[in-house]
Amino acid sequence: MTEFKGDKRTKEYKEWKKKHAAASEGLGDTVQKVFQSVKIDKAVKFIAGEDCGCDERKVKLNEMFRYKKPECLTEQEFDLIKMAVDTKKNKFTPDEQNAFVSIYERIFKTKVECTPCSFGKVVYKDLVAVYNQYL
Repeated sequence: MTEFKGDKRTKEYKEWKKKHAAASEGLGDTVQKVFQSVKIDKAVKFIAGEDCGCDERKVKLNEMFRYKKPECLTEQEFDLIKMAVDTKKNKFTPDEQNAFVSIYERIFKTKVECTPCSFGKVVYKDLVAVYNQYL
C-alpha cells in the first residue's frame, strides 16, 4: 500500500499560488493596502471609531474598479507556461496554441477568437504576464 507523503506539488508552484491568492481584486484592496502600510487606517479608526465605513468603501471600489484577476493556474498549466518561458519558445504548433487558448479562456473566463496575430499579441503575452506576476 502506498503511503501518502504530503503535498506533491512543486515548491515553486506552491509559492506562486500563495502569492496569487494575496493579489488585490480591485482598487479597494489596493487603497486598503496603501493605507495600512502608512498607518492611515489606524488614525481613521481612532478618529471615526471602528465602524468608519472603510470596509463598505473597499467593497464599493472593488466593484467599480475590478482588476482583471485571472483564476489560478493548475500545476499542469503552470508547468506548460514555465516550459515555454524557460525555453524562450516563440513558435507553437496548432495543438500547443489550442492548449494555451484553453488555459486563457478558463482563467480569464472569456472566449477569445484566436488568429496567428492574436495568439502572440494577446493570449500568450497575457499568460506569460500572469506567470511572471507571481514569481
